Amino acid sequence: MNFVIIGAGPAGVRAAETLRETSPDARITLVHGEAGEPYARMVIPYILNGTVDDARQRRSHNHLEGLGIACLHGRALQVHAGPSGGTVALEDGTQLPYDRLLIATGSSPSIPPIAGTDLPGVLSCWTLEDAHQIAPKLRPGARVVMLGAGFVAGVCMKALVSTGVQLSVVAGRSGQILRSMMTPVGSRMLQRWLEGLGVKVITSGRVLRIEPGPRLVMDTGSIDADLIILATGVHPNVAFLENAGVEIRSGVVIDAHMRTTAPCIYAAGDVAQGRDFSTGEWTVHALQPTATEHGRMAALNMAGKDVAYIGSLSMNVLDSAGLISHSFGLWQGIAGGEVTEVVDEAHFIYTRLCFDSDRLIGAISMGHAQHVGAIRGLIQSRRHLGAWKDELMKNPHWVMDAQVDLNRG
Repeated sequence: MNFVIIGAGPAGVRAAETLRETSPDARITLVHGEAGEPYARMVIPYILNGTVDDARQRRSHNHLEGLGIACLHGRALQVHAGPSGGTVALEDGTQLPYDRLLIATGSSPSIPPIAGTDLPGVLSCWTLEDAHQIAPKLRPGARVVMLGAGFVAGVCMKALVSTGVQLSVVAGRSGQILRSMMTPVGSRMLQRWLEGLGVKVITSGRVLRIEPGPRLVMDTGSIDADLIILATGVHPNVAFLENAGVEIRSGVVIDAHMRTTAPCIYAAGDVAQGRDFSTGEWTVHALQPTATEHGRMAALNMAGKDVAYIGSLSMNVLDSAGLISHSFGLWQGIAGGEVTEVVDEAHFIYTRLCFDSDRLIGAISMGHAQHVGAIRGLIQSRRHLGAWKDELMKNPHWVMDAQVDLNRG
């Protein structure tokens, strides 16, 4: 069997490893679109502040080589799909035949539709190359403006704050930081934490353009900077699949076995529109744990194991310059469901639990991490809490006690 994997992020690498475990005699080719060896993108912030170097955060090339996995550098231009396999055309003219193909090309930064995003001093923070360009500019006192205040921005904040730069974060018209993983209560608490560390958080006004300097021009005034970082979200890398017969909506559509609508082609990670554990709907979860599990499940099915995927739990974990926050599942709650919250503004502690009848379906935890494992376990087990539901409505911090007691039974 000849397996080809396009993309060497968490989904692609995990898939390659799993394929080798299940198919010791198969030919496995991993196509990496960036220079150098595969690496973990979530470690990039630690490169920015100098706590991790490239050699420590990259996967060893010898690791893949030792597994008999061929790693090629290049970008896919086109995929040709047939009933029993096909070929992948790379930019350098290489044609890779495959019996089974995995699309694990991840995502790329979404550039806001404003003038000036291509000016010197304006960068995204998504790849190692980006990190290498940004890191030398992060001197104490340097004026850094981050455009965007979602999860991508949140991942970088800790590294930026630790370098001593003067950081301004522009949330834009949403008026709320981390809107995709936090209620307004949690967002305001996090904003207050960041402002206490000297971060200027801008939650009003519309961005008009970027001028040389660089200078960010808003309808409320201008901000001069030494560096502007674009952190306005991501989109899946799917352009090369235009004629492959693969259905694409918000990502590449897959079924419970990670198969696309084209024969012999599978998808995993940020590029895939897979099943959501909480809702059963099909969505893109651009999260590293999801990508890793997608890659494993796709590989098992590519190898003929016929294993159905129950879906990925939406789970965000963020260290915002020392304040740890988590969100799980349906943290917004559902119509007819009950919600309980504990807010300790003085100590930056916030806990929110959301229920469907007597099942825990979503949660937010900020400022303390001791209950995180219990929260995740209760949500993913879908277990009925019984009398513990009323106890948790009174005090959400008893969630670990609930799990321990229920596990005894």
